[in-house]
Amino acid sequence: MYNPTVARLTYRALLGRRRALILFALPALLLLIAAAVRAFNGADDQVAADVLGGFALATMVPLIGVIAGTGAIGPEIDDGSIVYLLSKPVKRPSIIFTKLIVAIAVTMVFSAVPTFIAGMILNGNGQQVAVAYTVAALVASIAYSALFLLLGTVSRHAVVIGLVYALVWEALFGSLISGAKTLSVQQWALAVAQKVSGEGLVTSDVGLTTAVALLVGVTVLATWYAGQKLRTLKLAGEE
Repeated sequence: MYNPTVARLTYRALLGRRRALILFALPALLLLIAAAVRAFNGADDQVAADVLGGFALATMVPLIGVIAGTGAIGPEIDDGSIVYLLSKPVKRPSIIFTKLIVAIAVTMVFSAVPTFIAGMILNGNGQQVAVAYTVAALVASIAYSALFLLLGTVSRHAVVIGLVYALVWEALFGSLISGAKTLSVQQWALAVAQKVSGEGLVTSDVGLTTAVALLVGVTVLATWYAGQKLRTLKLAGEE
């Protein structure tokens, strides 16, 4: 299912100059915030949890997911270069699976790693805060990558839709409105992190069993449907 050639082309597209600048900017901002908070406030477990939850998980991770997930396939569909891949003897679900793996890897590296470093800066992993939010960033990276890869496959406005979801639904409604929290990747990831952290520092409105089931279900269904949509995508001249 994993195709090295597709992976290499996808990495090259994702880590191009323009996207790389954005991918590095968000983690750099998180580390700058963490250093400033530590310098002015000292080591505080609750403050560390608030910073990692309020910026890293609620904002940085979904935004990087948007960049990596939609960027793994959206631009190729928009400019027509996807025809090159579709004309090769590579199964279309294999293309989706490979691009998903690349998107997950990029999202994890640019979100989970800086989240852990920021946690260590903030409070030295007191009460397992750094590890808890790193785990949350890792599991969220998988679901976000699958969702935004699907968006990139089905819509030419995937980036806009992804940004609305990340900034409005996840960061606003998913944090404030009770009913919306059940349908929030952020809350699912927090449920996993809650089992790792110290008592009361990380909370989620979704139970662990439900969260894991939803994380797995959304990832699998989004990946499958993206494969189906790519399978029905017509090459130029086929119509």
